[in-house]
Order: sequence, then C-alpha cells, then structure tokens
Amino acid sequence: MMFITCLRTCLPPKIRSLVLQKKFNPRNISGMGGGPKQASVVILPRSFAEDFEKFCQANNGALPLLCRGEPGDWKLPTLSAGLDIRNNGPQYKKYEFGSCTDNLTSLEGYSEQLKDMVVFYLGCSISPKEAMQKMGIPIRNKESHCNMAIYKTAVPCSTVGSFCCPLVVTMMPIPKDKLEAILHDIYLTRGLQGEPIHIGCPDLLGIEDRSKPDHGEPLMLQPGDVPVFWASELTSLEAVSSCRSPLAFTSAPGYTVVFDQKDKSIQVSHPGEVPEVHCISQNPLQYSITSSSSVQKIRELENIIARDPGNRGIKYLFNKDELLKASLSLSHAHSVLITTGFPTHFTHDPPEETDGPPGAIAMAAILQALEKEVAIVVDERAMSLHRKIIEDSVNQGILKTTIPLLSYQGQEIGSAFMFLCKDRDPDSPRFDHLVAIERSGRTADGNYYNARKVNIKHLVDPIDDLFLAAQKIPGISSTGIGDGGNELGMGKVKTSVKRHIKNGDVIACDVEADFAIIAGVSNWGGYALACALYLLNINNIHERYLRRAVGLPTPSSRAAAWAQALPSVIKEEKMMRILVQHQVRSGVSGNVGMEVDGLPFHGIHAEMIQQLIDVTTM
Repeated sequence: MMFITCLRTCLPPKIRSLVLQKKFNPRNISGMGGGPKQASVVILPRSFAEDFEKFCQANNGALPLLCRGEPGDWKLPTLSAGLDIRNNGPQYKKYEFGSCTDNLTSLEGYSEQLKDMVVFYLGCSISPKEAMQKMGIPIRNKESHCNMAIYKTAVPCSTVGSFCCPLVVTMMPIPKDKLEAILHDIYLTRGLQGEPIHIGCPDLLGIEDRSKPDHGEPLMLQPGDVPVFWASELTSLEAVSSCRSPLAFTSAPGYTVVFDQKDKSIQVSHPGEVPEVHCISQNPLQYSITSSSSVQKIRELENIIARDPGNRGIKYLFNKDELLKASLSLSHAHSVLITTGFPTHFTHDPPEETDGPPGAIAMAAILQALEKEVAIVVDERAMSLHRKIIEDSVNQGILKTTIPLLSYQGQEIGSAFMFLCKDRDPDSPRFDHLVAIERSGRTADGNYYNARKVNIKHLVDPIDDLFLAAQKIPGISSTGIGDGGNELGMGKVKTSVKRHIKNGDVIACDVEADFAIIAGVSNWGGYALACALYLLNINNIHERYLRRAVGLPTPSSRAAAWAQALPSVIKEEKMMRILVQHQVRSGVSGNVGMEVDGLPFHGIHAEMIQQLIDVTTM
C-alpha cells in the first residue's frame, strides 16, 4: 500500500520506466485516482480510423476518446514527452480479421505496418476504489489479490460502419447502505462520466453467470452487497474484433499507458444535480438513478395530488415516494399494459364513471411519446365504449396514434400466465409493467364493491388475475392508482383502508401492486405519473443511465415531443367532452356532465392539471 501511495506522486516517465524494467505490475495502476492519467490503446489502419472515431463519440460512456494520432505517429508529445507507443505499452493484443492471434510485449517489429495505422487513446474505466477507501470500505478484489471482474453484455453499442459490438462492463460489489454516498463522491469528482450503467441483477444486462467473467476474477457478494456495473473501455476489444480489420492492435486488459498529465477532478456545474439511487424491483433486483432536483419535483407532484376533496381519509393510505418509484420503474419498461374501468353506476348503460379513462389515456400518451409499447385491457362488455374513446382521442389530438385494446376473461387455469407471457415462457413477458387506474379491485371474499358496498361482480372481468400472476413472473412490475381503497392494486394499503375508509372492512381491495399511488381523484394520479415520466426522461443523469451510457444523448426534438404529450387543461377538457358524448357519468353524483367524482372540471380539475404542469415545466 505504501508503494502504491508513493507511485501517486511519481512522474509518469518514472512509472513507465519501472513497468518496462518489470519492477512494477502495471495492473496495480488501475484505480489510482488523483494519480497519473492512464489510457488504453487501439491501433487501426487509417481506412478504419474515421469510423472508429465516430464509434467512440457515439458510445463515449464506454469509450471516452482522449485523442487520436495521425497515420504513422507513434509518439504523442502533446500527451507525454518521450512516450513511444511501440515500446511503452506493457502488453498488446494483435488482431487479424477479427481474431486475436498473438500477445505482444512490444510493437517494435511492426514499425513498417504502423506507418499506415492510427493510434487512439481511450480513457480508463471509472473505479469506485478511491471513494470506497475514503469511507473505509474494504475493496474485495484487492483483499483477494484478484483483478476486477469484466463481462460482455447483451447491450448493443450504437453501430457505426463496420463497428458493431456489445457493451463490456466491470463489476464491483458495494454495500447497499453505502451505495448513494459512494456514487455522490464519484459524481462530484468525475461528473456524468463517473456514473454506473446498471445497479442490480446481472441478468438484466444479459450476463448469464456472474461467476464466469470474460476477464478478471469473480467476486462473491457479501450480505448487504449490491452488484454495480460500469461501462468498460474493453468494449474496444469487441469493437476491433467486429470490424474484422486485416491488422489491429489493442492494449491488453489491465495494461494501460501512463500519461504525463495528472487525472484532474471534474466539478459539477449544477450542485443540485447530484444522483439519488432508488430500488425499483426486488425480483429481479434493480435500482435506478435520477437527480435530486427531479426527485424533489416528483415529490411535489405527489403532495399536490394527495389533496382529499371528498374527505375520504386518503391521507391514511399515503406512502411517500410511491409516485417516484412507480415512475422510475415505468421509465425502464419497454411494454406497458394499462387497465381501467369502475362500473359503479350498475343501473346505467354504460355503468362506467368519468374517473379512470382520462388518466389512462394521459399515461398512454406520454408512454407513446417515449416510444414504449402500450396497450389497454378492459372488461369485454366495455370494449366498444373504450374503442370509441380511443378513436375519439386520436381524432381530437389527445393521442398521437391508436392503442391496442385487449380483453381478459380468465376462463381457464393458467390463463393469466399465458396472457402475460410469450409462448408460455416466463423469461419472455409481453409486458414489463402493469398499471391499474380507478379499476374495480377484488376483495378478500372474491367480490367487487363500489364505495356504497354494492357488489358489482357481474360487471367485472377478473383482470386482477393478471396482477396476481405478475407477482410470480420476474421482470413484471405493477402500479395501482386509487382514491378510495377499493381499486385494483390497493391491496398494498388494505390494512389502512379497513381502518380509516368508510366501509373499508367490506370494500378494501385484496390484490396488491408493487406501487400504490394515492390521489384525491384517481385521474390526478395518472396525470402526475405522466408528468413524472417526463421529468425523469429530460434529466441528464437518468437519461444517461437509461441508455447505459451507449448511443448519443436524446435530441432536443424528442424532448419537445414529450412536452407536447403531457396532459393539459385543453386536452383534458376535450377528453371530458368525449366521455359526456358517450354518456359516461360522474362517480359520486351520477351526472352526465363536465365533472369527476362530483367535482366540476372547470375550477377543481382544471386547476389541478395546471398546477401539475406548472411544477413539471418550470
């Protein structure tokens, strides 16, 4: 340890000399934060150089390009005086037509070929070692005298020309209770470049066996540990292999070139933009990251919708950050299934109420804009009504395009499993996330009740079964949005419903969702969830984490499309008029008119929508 500390203060030429004299293992340089700057090397024929430079720029999370030389330039005085790439690299790999054919300790014998080749210098992987040392956390691979585990993933890098390869990552186990503090420290010294690309189950990266890394040695997780993954510059080895160049060289894994520069800290330009880490799934384990400023705004949205205009006692059902965790989970989803429909007006046709469909359509609109697959499942008897609502929403500009409309009647054992999984394969779910908004929920006695304890089971299909089945299928999360405790998903708060909500002992839904969003009116929860998704996706920290630091940042044109997909007073007024046209009634009063749960749209609901939008867009 003393020797490594001394090395931090050594001049890079001295370190290079020690390496060449075999008096120091270059692998020990890795993770020496604050010490000499290091780089990995890629050498390609000039005909591949332009595409490789663009490839690095398009995937800079894994391949931060420090600089490139000119053809035949194996010395780079602007970075290091006296650095000769032919003999100052401790070890190289030689590639021919995509295959590694040799390991070399020098390139002296290839001087003639190098005259028509270009040298690229790539920044090295971010390591949490220095932050862990500051906090007194043992570094497992150092204790075990083994190298950091490195894995190929199933995450594709952005393709440029003939460069097409998967992302390569490093993994470090970090104690769960120290995770956020370590990430703060890394972020404050390295900026966005220092963030991990995934926290949680390696399966989500396509890593099938964590005990078998492609480079380095596996590390056993201790109780309380979380596996954390960073993009690795060893992605360059996969890129070189993919392009099938007649000849190419790379520095070998764990072997870097030392520059004459010091590794300088990067100060964050916006002190409020620091990462927060939140667990969004236990099966499989998955964490997400966003900024503290986004979290603050989403919490503000959650507090706004928690108002209780009907004095139902919903404050007793409220759990902090359910909106935040639900929106983070939905942000990671690729395919979302929404359900709504509460046939409380059982003597009318249609029996549906005006609470639910507007919130469902608002969520669908933002999910469409985010280019996620979205479908809606409703009762078979209500298919015609919802088809008309969707068609009218498209015609009125509320939705950009139509939404697939499904039904589920659960006539056979295992129907829910077959509905949710492709080809009955639990590893291939059709949907990543289920959302229920103002959807009648099954009680412990198997019935469905409105707020007045009237059993409406004859009007309700068993869509609850989908939520129950999802609990047993890894990779599917669920959200319930409600305002009274008898809605699907509110089983998560059923104890409080029975204790504090009128008729709660009878009407409390028994089916849980992973996240239970409580709102004074359920539509408000749908609006808030749409706004939260927008806030997350315009956030640089979250956006980079979502794309795993590969590909280019989201262009501003897409962000503008997301803003247009947000709910607005004008769009929701159109939505209410569509419902009135189809004789859908207010939930409390039973009126056909511009009201929801007995509250007038103009004034109460319009004001709520505007407040949510103001918080979101300011």
